[in-house]
Amino acid sequence: MIRFSHVGICVTDLERSLRFYCEGLGFEPAEGYDLDDTMLPGLADALEVASPVVLRSQMITHGALKIELLAYSTPAVVGEPSSSRGQLGLTHLNFLVADVDAVAAQLVACGGTVLEHTDVTVGVRLLFLADPDGNRIELMAG
Repeated sequence: MIRFSHVGICVTDLERSLRFYCEGLGFEPAEGYDLDDTMLPGLADALEVASPVVLRSQMITHGALKIELLAYSTPAVVGEPSSSRGQLGLTHLNFLVADVDAVAAQLVACGGTVLEHTDVTVGVRLLFLADPDGNRIELMAG
């Protein structure tokens, strides 16, 4: 048997990301863990980062969707999120919304940024925003 568990997103500021996802998109905080590789030998290897490791793993839920926000104190996070749906890897999270403009305004108030060039209608209106760390969020009218 295979069951979906969660999606992980590495963030630079946990409180800022919690505001965006919880206040902005309606997620609820769930279980969270303060972790380091002195309490869990091998954690650095499991996370594919250099030791020493200190982080907060904070789960948030929205219905059946669970996201793990990974907030590292050490080591520093690296890399860039996807900048288009033509880029390899996870490109976005999609949310169906009744009012694209209202939800977009709420997300901007919670630290998001509207990606203006993505406001299109192709049988249905789509609009992309970046979360506080640049991860792409798609709002789809529905």
